[in-house]
Amino acid sequence: MSLKSINRFFFCCSICIFYLQGIIVFARDSLIIDQIYAVVGDEIVLKSDIEKQFEQYRFQGVKEPEELLKCNIFREFLVQKMLVNQAELDSVTVSEAQVNVQLDQRINYMIESLGSAENLVRYFRKSIAELKDELRPQMYEQLVTQKMQSDITGAISVTPSDVRNYYQSLPDDSIPFIETYYQVNQIVLYPPFTEQAIYDVKDKLLLLRKRILEGEKFSTLAVLYSEDASAQQGGEIGFMARGELAPQYAEAAFKLKEGGISTIVETEFGFHIIQLIERRENKVNTRHILMRPRYSSSELLRLRTKLDSIAGLIRTNDTLSFEEAARIFSQDDDTRQNGGLMINFDAGTSKFGLDDFTPFDGYEVRRLKQGEISQPFEAKDKNGRTVFKIIQLKQKSEGHKANLKDDYDMLKKFAEQYKRQIVLNEWIAKKQKTTFIQIRGDAPACQFLKTENWIKAE
Repeated sequence: MSLKSINRFFFCCSICIFYLQGIIVFARDSLIIDQIYAVVGDEIVLKSDIEKQFEQYRFQGVKEPEELLKCNIFREFLVQKMLVNQAELDSVTVSEAQVNVQLDQRINYMIESLGSAENLVRYFRKSIAELKDELRPQMYEQLVTQKMQSDITGAISVTPSDVRNYYQSLPDDSIPFIETYYQVNQIVLYPPFTEQAIYDVKDKLLLLRKRILEGEKFSTLAVLYSEDASAQQGGEIGFMARGELAPQYAEAAFKLKEGGISTIVETEFGFHIIQLIERRENKVNTRHILMRPRYSSSELLRLRTKLDSIAGLIRTNDTLSFEEAARIFSQDDDTRQNGGLMINFDAGTSKFGLDDFTPFDGYEVRRLKQGEISQPFEAKDKNGRTVFKIIQLKQKSEGHKANLKDDYDMLKKFAEQYKRQIVLNEWIAKKQKTTFIQIRGDAPACQFLKTENWIKAE
């Protein structure tokens, strides 16, 4: 198969992965007159499968021409059904527990997207249980497909020579462009809470709790007083398991009866009162009011002065690097042991684009040259707490076409994907010879059906 064909298959495979990650559309208001487009072994591809996925991609902003996009979707359904059919023959299965875990994640994602469980039920005009029953066969098929793909391609690895050959085989216009990225070290200090500040917050929360117990709506007071992002939803944070909540929050929430109000709970985020809305199996849906103590201006000035002194020591002392100073002085547990190196948790790397930084950090990074240290500035940590920090621009890499020297790890991943796709393509070609495949006359007349032997050439 040519490089162009494999790259085209890559695009189609990405559509399949997108589908398998669970982007599913439900028909709410109209009855789709269905047709069978294809039969692969004992599996079928329906017209509704193609149409629903097409609608989802349009909603996601995919601009591919309609005919081409539907053909790409059709191809990936054929591949999926072949994998599912072979899984049945090979007795490859997944457990009910695995399916249930994925179903819970899917439902939680849908609840989060629509704002609440009530909105989900109202939108689809089905109960949560009915939605799960509808999703269960698709979820099982998804997990079986993933397991089959892993069995077929799981042992793939690449050598440096493979990576180099892959890179050299890419047409010039197919070499990825790497955006400008930054690597940044930080030293973070937290202002301590005074006893009076803690007392004031607890006093306010006790008064709010009293008002709720006397009949005022928790959700209304959350909108007015909570300092959490959930305030606009009346403090509701949706269904979560113990492991998804701060330990102290989870302990309090799981002890409550539905409608019950907790006493004051302290977590790394601040101080809360919590109401249990609903318990469902091993998850709870809660709302809360979060408040944080205030810092005195004298304490904030003290932190600025301390960070100024630390920066001065680094600039004037050849034996004290920024990394060593971070290990000694920084109070940020996520970065201190790594010499203050900031982690882009969304990407799983230490590399940031400018848009990846918080506004506080991004403003300072723009002003620095490589190796420079910022002035102390106020920011927020991942939990929304006020911090003071200094940062050092460790490295700035200008935008460029990917190359083996600077971007080897990324190119290695691409080379592995490329090799896996070749193995999968070969497996598909082999199975096409021994699997019953029928493409119905009403199916889209896509070119790949003949070029990739889904329909035998006459």
